[in-house]
Amino acid sequence: MNGISLYRIGALALRYLYLLRSSWIRIVELAYWPTVQMILWGFITRYLASQGGVLHQATGLLLSGVLLWDVLFRSQLGLSVVFFEELHARNLAQLLISPLQPIELIIALMSISLVRTLIGVSIAVLLAIPFYGFNLFSLGPALFGFFLNLLLMGWAIGLLVAALVLRYGMGAESIAWAAIFALAPLCGIYYPVATLPGWLQALAWTLPASHVFEGMRAVLLQHRFPLDDLLYALLLNGVYLSVGIGVFLRTLHQARQRGSLLQSGE
Repeated sequence: MNGISLYRIGALALRYLYLLRSSWIRIVELAYWPTVQMILWGFITRYLASQGGVLHQATGLLLSGVLLWDVLFRSQLGLSVVFFEELHARNLAQLLISPLQPIELIIALMSISLVRTLIGVSIAVLLAIPFYGFNLFSLGPALFGFFLNLLLMGWAIGLLVAALVLRYGMGAESIAWAAIFALAPLCGIYYPVATLPGWLQALAWTLPASHVFEGMRAVLLQHRFPLDDLLYALLLNGVYLSVGIGVFLRTLHQARQRGSLLQSGE
C-alpha cells in the first residue's frame, strides 16, 4: 500500500471547498445558527447581568459558552454532513476505487470541517464585539486549547456518526443532529459540572467538553490558565479520536466487503 499522499488529500479537500464556494446558501447556513444563538443568548446575558450576581462579574460567561459550544457542534456536523453528501451523490464507491486511501478521506473530511467551523463561528465571534462589546479572544492563550479540544471531540463524534450511517443506511442520518445535543446537558456549557447529580458528574468528567467549559469558567471567573483541564481534555480526545477513526475504518472495510457502497445513497 502506498503511503499517505498530501496531494490526494489536498485534491479531495479542494473539491469540498469548490462545492462550498459554489453555493452561497451553504455559506449563509454555516453562519446563520451561530449568529442567531449569539444574538439570542447575548440579550439574555445582558438582562441577567443587569440583575447582578456572577454574570455581573463575568458578562461573557454565557456568550463564551454559546460560541465555544458551536465549535463542537460545527466541527462534528462539518465532517458528517460532507460525508453524507458523498453518500447522497453515490460518489463514495467512485472515490474508493481511486488511489485514495480511507485515512486520506478522513483527513480531507477533517480539513473541510475545520474550514466550515472557522467560517461559521468566526462571523458570530466578530458580531459579538459590536453587539455586546464582548471579544472571545479575551480568553487569551487558553482559547486555542479550548478550540483544539472541541474540534477533536467533534471529529471523533462525527466519525462515529458517519460509521453508523454507513452501516445502517441514511435512516440513521438524524443521529448527526441528535448526537451532540444528547451530550449537551453533561458538558456543563452554562453551569458547572458540580450542578449535576453525583452519578452524572462521573459520566460528565469522561467528556473532553466538560473539561473545556470548566476551564472556560476558570479563565473568566478565577483568571487562571486551566492547564489541568486542557491536558485532561486532550488525553480523552486522543482516546475518543482513535476509537472514532478505528470504528470508521472498520465499518468502511466491512461495507466494501459486503459490496454495499454502491447502495450507500439509499
